[in-house]
Amino acid sequence: MTTPTRRQLANAIRFLAADAVEAAKSGHPGMPMGMADIAEVLWNDYLQHNPSDPHWANRDRFVLSNGHGSMLHYALLHLSGYELPIEELKNFRQLHSKTAGHPERHETPGVETTTGPLGQGFANAVGFALAEKLLAQRYNREGFDVVDHRTWVLMGDGCMMEGISHEAASLAGTWGLGKLTAFWDDNGISIDGEVHDWFTDDTPARFEAYGWHVVRGVDGHDPAAIKAAIDAALAVSDKPSLICCKTVIGFGAPHKAGKEESHGAPLGKDELEGARQALEWPYAAFEVPEEIYAGWRANDGKQRQGQWQQLFDRYAQAHPDAAAELARRSRGELPADFAAQADAYIAQVQAEAPTIASRKASQNAIGAFAPLLPEIIGGSADLAPSNLTQWKASKSVTAADAGANYVHYGVREFGMSAIANGIALHGGFLPFDATFLVFSDYARNALRMSALIPAHVIHVYTHDSIGLGEDGPTHQPVEHLATLRYIPNNDVWRPCDAAESAVAWKAAILRQDGPSCLVFSRQNLPHQPRSDAQLAQAARGGYVLADAEGGTPDVILIGTGSEVSLAVEAKKVLDAAGLKTRVVSMPSTDVFDRQDAAYRESVLPKAVRKRVAVEAGVTDFWRKYVGLDGAVVGLDRFGASAPAGDLYKYFNITTEAVVEAAKAL
Repeated sequence: MTTPTRRQLANAIRFLAADAVEAAKSGHPGMPMGMADIAEVLWNDYLQHNPSDPHWANRDRFVLSNGHGSMLHYALLHLSGYELPIEELKNFRQLHSKTAGHPERHETPGVETTTGPLGQGFANAVGFALAEKLLAQRYNREGFDVVDHRTWVLMGDGCMMEGISHEAASLAGTWGLGKLTAFWDDNGISIDGEVHDWFTDDTPARFEAYGWHVVRGVDGHDPAAIKAAIDAALAVSDKPSLICCKTVIGFGAPHKAGKEESHGAPLGKDELEGARQALEWPYAAFEVPEEIYAGWRANDGKQRQGQWQQLFDRYAQAHPDAAAELARRSRGELPADFAAQADAYIAQVQAEAPTIASRKASQNAIGAFAPLLPEIIGGSADLAPSNLTQWKASKSVTAADAGANYVHYGVREFGMSAIANGIALHGGFLPFDATFLVFSDYARNALRMSALIPAHVIHVYTHDSIGLGEDGPTHQPVEHLATLRYIPNNDVWRPCDAAESAVAWKAAILRQDGPSCLVFSRQNLPHQPRSDAQLAQAARGGYVLADAEGGTPDVILIGTGSEVSLAVEAKKVLDAAGLKTRVVSMPSTDVFDRQDAAYRESVLPKAVRKRVAVEAGVTDFWRKYVGLDGAVVGLDRFGASAPAGDLYKYFNITTEAVVEAAKAL
């Protein structure tokens, strides 16, 4: 072999994928074999990247939305020269390998986002493309296009069927994301078989209706046709492009090509050997000739990045302030003085002692922190006036303004959260999104992915309990706080007043290793007096807000959010009755649980077993703090439609109920 053909370069993908699945005895060989020709043209002729620096700021972003075909991605990374040796491919789907069953960003160099839940990778890609567009608007200058890269996403029939694809595609068209190109693997096969019985959409027409440029009927196994389609997409700069590629799943397999049998199981020894013969690949498992490697590594990513770096250096000389800010944002670093300024604001709020809804306190905190952080980009799912997520300097991303920093997502909670994940992963932004707490259900899997990836996203949820009142049980969250707290690596904050709200915002901004959910009330919450030391301890997730006088408490009352004030009032009654009572405010159980044992003991001493938790939600979660011998005042049923005060009385979430529970202990 001398100079390899395109088909030979693509076959290297096919057989690395099929061999890895065969060795693991599990996986999905069909999609990598079907999309190999598309991936080969894209990666060798168009993708702007540098395998020796996977974090180059101006690289193109490649997303494999149909993440079950992960071996396609791993083969591409290995062949292109990323730090993914052949041993890792041989170790596909094994414990501690860098080649997990689905692509995982934190495991594999070159993987931009964790994918697998179908459609979400596509929505992440929309977030990547939006981030690129907004950074280019903000920082590019005449002659200095220092932000100039594209987003490419591969997606299958399953991604297209998922509802999130509609939400994300609609927004991408509205925003005119001309540097986003999606390849639809139109192979007509899903796990259940041929999709013509359950997927009959005119998909190209759907995307055209969303405002996309669509290239129809591309032969996904003809490199010339693929290249022509990509060139056609690149010629359209004001719309995202969908390239509809007709492919054969399991291409080359003599008996399983074009059938669901090749989707999610190894081909088998005989079928794999037959594919080798059919595609003229006379090499052993995991064997790739040097000529093939040379063909894959012909494009010098270091040279491309070096040319960009020279441009950026000239840009920094001409526009030093903009260059410094862009570099800082790209590194994910906050301004050096942010924490100190945030602390000053928190102290100011504590001194002012406002009695306001925590959603209003949240808006005030955004208004104070956003001017300090140009990387903040907010958004809401058509609830901005209710979530109170806009601030004085909010500018819609649809306005083509250099300072655009707010996204009107429309009623698209799932798409919103997945797009926010993509914005965060792109770099240069700290996104927050917002809706009512009860509608976090719509976004649930994207929240899980925020924590799993992990992505530095702040999810804002208002109208946090039966306290929202008359809208009734459809809008009153009951189980939501508990279920959000059960997501690993997800910090949930439910502050009791304006000061704790500011503390929660600061903590969420400073957190670098995962998302935070900030949960706020519709109704006004009374300010709680506290010392400077207590104010500092609020950032530890739980602290003693009001302590017993005269030594060890007889009973500990634990509350969050709007129910902390009930505990404070109950303490007054219990103290008068001769019971030494401690009130613990627990705005974030997740953060409190990460504190050292000595601190947790100082707040909740093991010797004090008489404990009452109060929160307007399901009660079982709180057993981890009060034990089976403690009590929980809460709500283990759905709410009702009535004014908030009437509901708290009707469901017996009152000061009197807390007092009675404590006395009963």
